[in-house]
Amino acid sequence: DATGRETLGFQTEVKQLLQLMIHSLYSNKEIFLRELVSNASDAADKLRFEALANPELLKDDPDLKVRVEYDSKAATIAVADNGIGMSRDELIENLGTIARSGTAEFLSQMTGDEKSDARLIGQFGVGFYSAFIVADKVVVESRRAGLPADQSVRWESDGQGEFTIETVERSERGTRVTLHLKPDEQEFLDGFRLQNLIRKYSDHIAFPVELDDLSDDEKKAEAVNSATALWTRSRSDFSDDEYQEFYKHLSHDFSDPLCWSHNRVEGKRQYTSLIYIPANAPFDLWNRDAPRGLKLYVQRVFIMDDAEQLLPLYLRFVKGVVDSSDLPLNVSRELLQKNPDIDAMRSALTRRVLDMLSKLANNEPDKYATCWAAFGDVLK
Repeated sequence: DATGRETLGFQTEVKQLLQLMIHSLYSNKEIFLRELVSNASDAADKLRFEALANPELLKDDPDLKVRVEYDSKAATIAVADNGIGMSRDELIENLGTIARSGTAEFLSQMTGDEKSDARLIGQFGVGFYSAFIVADKVVVESRRAGLPADQSVRWESDGQGEFTIETVERSERGTRVTLHLKPDEQEFLDGFRLQNLIRKYSDHIAFPVELDDLSDDEKKAEAVNSATALWTRSRSDFSDDEYQEFYKHLSHDFSDPLCWSHNRVEGKRQYTSLIYIPANAPFDLWNRDAPRGLKLYVQRVFIMDDAEQLLPLYLRFVKGVVDSSDLPLNVSRELLQKNPDIDAMRSALTRRVLDMLSKLANNEPDKYATCWAAFGDVLK
C-alpha cells in the first residue's frame, strides 16, 4: 500500500487513561478546546523558534495563527495551526504512547472519585486526549515544516484501543485536529458558544485564534482573542481569572495555582517575569529527566520550554515565563550556563520565589500548608 496505511494499538496505559479521563473530566468537558488551542499555539511557538536558524521554514506562510473551524452540517469541530507540524514517526510517538516513566503507577492511583481523578489527570498533562471526551472519532492531519507535501500524514482513532496512520498529500504546513462530535455534544457547534470559550480560555495566546463557520460561505474567519502575550500587558489590565487561565495554558494543570507574581524589571537588565506556585505536585516531580523550569522568551519570541538554569533545582516545581529584552535571540542552553546576565536573573528570580513563599506563609497559612504538603520534600 503506497500510503503505508497501518493500524496500531495504543499502549495499554493510553487505553486505560482515555477511559478514565472521559469519565473524570466529563463535568468540565469544554476544556478540550483549551487543550487543543494550547497545543496549536505551542506548535506555532516551536516553528517560530526553528525559523530563527532556518528562515526558509516560514517563507511560504509567515503569519502564524490558530483556527477553530466548525461545521454544523457535518457535526465537526477542528483546531488547525500552521506551526511546526509532525512527521509520521512524531505522530505515532506523540499520539500513540504516553511517554512517561511511571504511567502504570500513576494509573494505579486513580480512584474513580471524579474530583481527585480529574486533578491527577491534570497533573499528567494529557491535553490532546481530552478530544475524546466530546468526540467519537478524531482525525489528525499534519505536515512537518520543511517536509514535502507528499510526506504528510493522517492519524485517525475512535479512542477505543487502535489508531490508523497513513501517508497523505497536504498542501499546507502544520496540523489540523478534527473532532467528529458525539451526538449529544452538538452544543459545541454554536458560534457564540465557541467564541466565548476561546475568549475565556485562550484570550492570552500570543497568536490570533480565528473562528470559522464552515457551513456559512459568506462569513469570513475572524480573530476572536486579543492575541497579545499576556505577560507583556500591564498588571492593572488583568483579572485573577485571566492569570489563572494563563497558568493552565502554561502548565496543562487543571487546578488553579496557589499564587503568582508578575514583574517588569528595568535597569541594567530588562526582563519581565510571570511566576506561579502550583497547588499540586506534577506527577513526575521526582523524575530527573522530566521537563522543568520556566519558559524562556526573548523579545516575545519563544526560545525554550524548560529553561531550568533560571531557577535552582529545588524550585523545579515553579511554573512561569521569563521574557528578556537583551539576551541574544540565538541564545542556547550552553550560553545560558555561562552568561553573567543569566546568573543575575537567576538570583533575582530565586529571591522572588522565596519571597512569594514567605508571604504565603505569613499571610495565607492554609495555602502555604498546601504548598508544603506538595513540595516540602523538594524544598528541604
